Amino acid sequence: MTNDQTIVALATPNGIGAIGVIRLSGPEAITIANSVFKGKDLTKQASHTIHFGSIVDGDMILDEVLMSLFVAPRSYTRENVVEISCHGSNYIIESILKLLIKKGARSAKAGEFTLRAFLNGQLDLSQAEAVADLIASNSKASQQVALNQLRGGFSNQLQGLRDQLVQFASLIELELDFAEEDVEFANRDQLKKLTHQINKVIGGLIQSFELGNAIKQGVNTVIAGRPNAGKSTLLNALLNEERAIVSHIPGTTRDTIEEVLNIHGINFRLIDTAGIREATDAIEQLGVQRTMEKISQSALLIYVYDAAVITLEELNNDIASLQGPGIAMMVVANKIDLLNSEEIAALPHTQSEVVISAKEKFHIEDLKNKIYHTAIKDKLTGDETLVTNIRHLEALQKTEEALTRVLNSMETVTSDFLAMDIKQALHYLGEITGVVTTDDLLENIFSKFCIGK
Repeated sequence: MTNDQTIVALATPNGIGAIGVIRLSGPEAITIANSVFKGKDLTKQASHTIHFGSIVDGDMILDEVLMSLFVAPRSYTRENVVEISCHGSNYIIESILKLLIKKGARSAKAGEFTLRAFLNGQLDLSQAEAVADLIASNSKASQQVALNQLRGGFSNQLQGLRDQLVQFASLIELELDFAEEDVEFANRDQLKKLTHQINKVIGGLIQSFELGNAIKQGVNTVIAGRPNAGKSTLLNALLNEERAIVSHIPGTTRDTIEEVLNIHGINFRLIDTAGIREATDAIEQLGVQRTMEKISQSALLIYVYDAAVITLEELNNDIASLQGPGIAMMVVANKIDLLNSEEIAALPHTQSEVVISAKEKFHIEDLKNKIYHTAIKDKLTGDETLVTNIRHLEALQKTEEALTRVLNSMETVTSDFLAMDIKQALHYLGEITGVVTTDDLLENIFSKFCIGK
């Protein structure tokens, strides 16, 4: 990969707007921008300055613009960077891009600006991936997690682990140089203690993926129950809008309805499902099958029942049939507006039960808080490191496997095999931050970025 060319792309979204920002990066960025700029001589201006003038193509003025200069290495890519703020007309933007390409720039590939930032040492690979996550963040929590990773929280933690392993790997390599003399430079007890400590940290990072992925993608939350339990009414109450059709006729909901609800900065992907019962026709049967599929794929199940009609035996049977491994479950008693205070007090209370009226919107805010705490609990403190990337998860799992081999074979294998397993662990840790890379890996990562970033 070479950085000797100057690249250009639109950095703002396509479409008509007040302004568009065109970004140039590379050794000739300032020179090319200056060749089409009528105003101050940009080649003589200081970094981090903004200049007003016109973009000209020969004698024709294309637009009045602001030129922002970032002189290497004080820029996002550590190259010369110019950002041209022009009016947001598609015609103007296309005209300026064509002119800059004619003057020597080439169109940037997807993610190429951030790729150059990585190649030039501005960001490590996990930080570069955090840029894409930050752009795609759609909740406060996902934004905070991506920002923490972009600032190097994850990288610093991994680098500390890697540095300790490198020290022991070098001592074991030294032992190999003196193999005939049967000397031991790397204390096996200290190595065992260190490996246990590192595996404990890595195990915690692996476990954090469940929460990290939920924050990044949203928590799959299924609303299920018998027909006429008030599932669709509950969905509407949670969203505070009439999203689902509500009817007293059982089986109104034949297919799943999905919407996103943000609670305390976390996105919950609410899925309203068909009522669970013996289907009366083929379409309803298909709806019930989809309900069961959605439940099996959910992270949180909100089971809603009609408190005015269900029996305790039916309630217990439903709960027993719906509970599954890895799925948090909430039991919600609905339609308490139809009950008197004595009947409400007599409802079967379990630890996860919430009592509401979806129609009258009684206790809906309490339910939202319960949904949040059931899914997130005390896992999110704001400063923890969370794994949100499947590539990182797989690398951590392989690191853990390599270090487990180190622990299991420390007393039985020679130094050369021990060194091999430690090197593998170092390799997989290095893949996360980009200490170890391949062109295929980089192409796969940065091809998912937007053009202009």
